[in-house]
Amino acid sequence: MKTIPETLLIIGGVAGGASAAARARRHSETTHIIMLERGPDVSFANCGLPYHIGGEIPDRADLAIQTPASLRSMLNLDVRTLTEAVSIDRAKREVLVRDLADGSESVITYDKLILAPGASPLRPPLPGMDSPLIHTLRNLQDMDRIKLAAAAVEHVAIIGAGFIGLEMAEQLHAIGKKVSVIELQSQVLPQLDAEMVRPLEDTLREKGVELILGDGIDGFETTGSGIIAKLKSGKNLTTGLVILSIGVRPESGLAKDAGIELGPRGHIKVDGWQVTSDPDIYAVGDVCETEEPILGKRIAIPLGGPANRQGRTAADHIFMGEKALRYPGSIGTAIVRVFDHAAGIAGYSEARLKAESVDYQTVTVNGASHASYFPGAETITLKLLWSPDDGRVLGAQASGMDGVDKRLDVIATALRGRLTIDDLAHLEFSYAPPFGNAKDVINVAGFAAGNIRDGLLVPVPDLKSAGAQIVDVRPAATARKQPVPGAVNIPLGELRHRLDELDRGQPVFTICQMGKTSYFAARILANHGFDARSILGGAHHQL
Repeated sequence: MKTIPETLLIIGGVAGGASAAARARRHSETTHIIMLERGPDVSFANCGLPYHIGGEIPDRADLAIQTPASLRSMLNLDVRTLTEAVSIDRAKREVLVRDLADGSESVITYDKLILAPGASPLRPPLPGMDSPLIHTLRNLQDMDRIKLAAAAVEHVAIIGAGFIGLEMAEQLHAIGKKVSVIELQSQVLPQLDAEMVRPLEDTLREKGVELILGDGIDGFETTGSGIIAKLKSGKNLTTGLVILSIGVRPESGLAKDAGIELGPRGHIKVDGWQVTSDPDIYAVGDVCETEEPILGKRIAIPLGGPANRQGRTAADHIFMGEKALRYPGSIGTAIVRVFDHAAGIAGYSEARLKAESVDYQTVTVNGASHASYFPGAETITLKLLWSPDDGRVLGAQASGMDGVDKRLDVIATALRGRLTIDDLAHLEFSYAPPFGNAKDVINVAGFAAGNIRDGLLVPVPDLKSAGAQIVDVRPAATARKQPVPGAVNIPLGELRHRLDELDRGQPVFTICQMGKTSYFAARILANHGFDARSILGGAHHQL
């Protein structure tokens, strides 16, 4: 029988720590549960911070999910804010803590310890980095400082175009600020493949947000009127406020000093029950790395959803032992809204699969968010990646103005269930014209992937990969309005009667608006003896 711990000490709150504490209390009314938090707030919606800065969440109090008082009342927790864990003595099972209000120190003895200190924003050691005009966003106090500082300036520079950086760009634009986004990579949202984020880049530029891509920060210089961001290219950008959003590092120093095993990037290594190399110490949330379930790689995913579930897993194992459900690993499903567009990912991107030297196949398709004849339908672009060995789904990315979240959630479920492209082809979705299509874009991706496997579709990823003989099979008026460079226009309905205009000795590359008609054209040509290949995604995706 599992021994119920007398004292459970949790270092850190927010998602992982608070979730562990709540679950632990449901297991036991007698355990003394102590939660330490270095800041003044123990449980807050950190993913909502940008939206209060932009006024979309007007009431700051809505972000404070639980207060120390509410946790004490509801869960009988011993919550100690403004209290820092200084060191861990594993042999004695003691933690030295410091009261940040008066500097006094004391020792807490634990039976089980959960580490949930999270991760902190990166601040590289660059010249001028100590300027008070440079901010990062991690907690409510950071949010307050940025909101106050932004009110006094006209222009803000955001360093980093990841999820948080783009959210901040949108929200600062919403309160009338001129915004520049600087990104070292040649695209925004580097977590996705480059072609999938072009609509986001177009939208940002249309809104007046300046994108400086493929350029990094070399340092800063504070002036009397603001701050100069010095770029690696030699360019300078003068602004009133800088927000760093270039990633996070795990707050694993406490664990490292205690001799707990870390991974190669400094995250705490845990097993399926979130147990560290010390059987009495657990780690959850952004500070730890787990094994992901797609390829079995060790991975760290700094997201609230995994942190919450890891906290539950750790608490269950403390009180239930091996009867507890193991944490199955993080897939990394994420999404961002940028004005009227959304983009996101579930599982692996093409770039990551290449980096891991994993064999894969991919297809990009387009479909309507709901029945195209029903008002309000918007185009969704879906990029699917799968294993050529067994057809198992490895990941997907989606972008569009509506319905992106639904498709990513389905792909995340498919990844968890280890479904194949054939499974996607026959998934049964809820269908009525206001909600979906008789053939959802995910079904279409499954069909297209099966066609590639069966040799019915020879895909070409983009126009740059196409040869000289490109046939645009869109209607003539559409082709004139949005011409494809180097293409001859033969509308699909005329193709069978104009085959003699094509060189049978050369491959033919077909393109249409959305990718579907070009496939039809390629099949017509193939059945007439041509080496026919279809350019994925169509002009909607390529131009």
